[in-house]
Amino acid sequence: MLAFVTRAMGKQAVLKGAGLVKPVSVTRIPGRYLVHQEGLPKLPVPPLRQTMGRYLAALQPIVSQEELEHTRKLVEEFQSPGGVGERLQKGLERKARKTENWLSDWWLQTAYLEYRLPVVVHSSPGVVLPRLQFHDRQGQMWHAAKLIAGVLDFKSMIDNETLPVEFLGGKPLCMNQYYQILSSCRIPGPKRDSVVNHALSMKPPSHITVVHNFQFFVLDVYNSDGSPLTVDQIYVQLEKIWNSSLQTNKEPIGILTSQHRNTWGKAYNNLIKDKTNKESVRAIQKSIFTVCLDAPMPRVSDELYRSRVATQMLHGGGSRWNSGNRWFDKTLQFIIGEDGSCGLMYEHAPAEGPPIVALVDHVVEYTKKSETVRAPMIPLAMPQKLRFNITPEIKKDIEKAKQNLNIMVQELDVKVMVFSHFGKEFPKSQKMSPDAFIQIALQLAYYR
Repeated sequence: MLAFVTRAMGKQAVLKGAGLVKPVSVTRIPGRYLVHQEGLPKLPVPPLRQTMGRYLAALQPIVSQEELEHTRKLVEEFQSPGGVGERLQKGLERKARKTENWLSDWWLQTAYLEYRLPVVVHSSPGVVLPRLQFHDRQGQMWHAAKLIAGVLDFKSMIDNETLPVEFLGGKPLCMNQYYQILSSCRIPGPKRDSVVNHALSMKPPSHITVVHNFQFFVLDVYNSDGSPLTVDQIYVQLEKIWNSSLQTNKEPIGILTSQHRNTWGKAYNNLIKDKTNKESVRAIQKSIFTVCLDAPMPRVSDELYRSRVATQMLHGGGSRWNSGNRWFDKTLQFIIGEDGSCGLMYEHAPAEGPPIVALVDHVVEYTKKSETVRAPMIPLAMPQKLRFNITPEIKKDIEKAKQNLNIMVQELDVKVMVFSHFGKEFPKSQKMSPDAFIQIALQLAYYR
């Protein structure tokens, strides 16, 4: 699956998942999240005949009449009293009685964690944020500092349980995925991956990771009293990181995460055999999120800019550019280029689109505000540089990852076009889901 989203200034230019209402309270109400979740209905199990009817309806446009008639006979046999379908239906209903959502874990495992193609391009969406008006490192650092502060501001609503509840059709929706997008990371496995979330651990992470010139740093973003660093403080820390990572000849360790999942799983186990490497990898995985300070990409015309920046958010441009400036397993990576390009990519397993869209909207609005809080410039500790010991075998894995990623980059064509004829309101007026409308349009274009 190839996906990227564009966020626009002023009126938002993409579909939002649903409407957010104002917080129930602006102060912490312990357990509000739990009370909200417990008040939600469980996912119902559709009756067997309804499921089979929808299955046949889905097949009708894509199979021959002969195949359809044959399938109808099989369906009748499947759903007959005492048949296989009835037994499976009862088993599914038993599972539904014991779990909040009988589908979610199966969906997570099958659609994402057992999917073995690289997460890059195939499943991790890229998000393009408005182009920024700077072309130097000072502008890059300043905007990155404001962006980090904006994410921490959103995080405070999650931590304080004052996050606005999402509604659809007047009914409250499950908010669980909002609590999965920070301090989480995908972990490769030989046949199936896993997702680890440190947000609810006994000692939640207080750091983010910053990567510049393929070098990773731990940046603590909270003061000793628990208050988040101000924009000024974050800027100073980013300057320290930038000045400590001027070398451009470092091994792009992060490019290993772009590999086929089975290949990366083997390389991962080899990588973390070394104690230093293991500690560095764990610091990335536990971090609240990652910020990628990218080198400028090749200059293009304004007409081609959208397409170029879309590829930067999807894969980084290849091993010669910024693809090594990533940890593709990290749930949230915010990308700020020295040339004013800005966006993020996210690993899809922990959450669908709506929590990411809500976070992005909040950050975009936050970065527009003028910064008025000026904290005393108390000296802060130097951000910790993460070290990696590169053995000949790890070096070989990195070179292989470079080659495979560059092939993937070369085989992907991206051309961004602005479609202005109509927006999401038209399919909605025709009683169609905008998402389904786009999916059918893609299939029709491919068919033609």
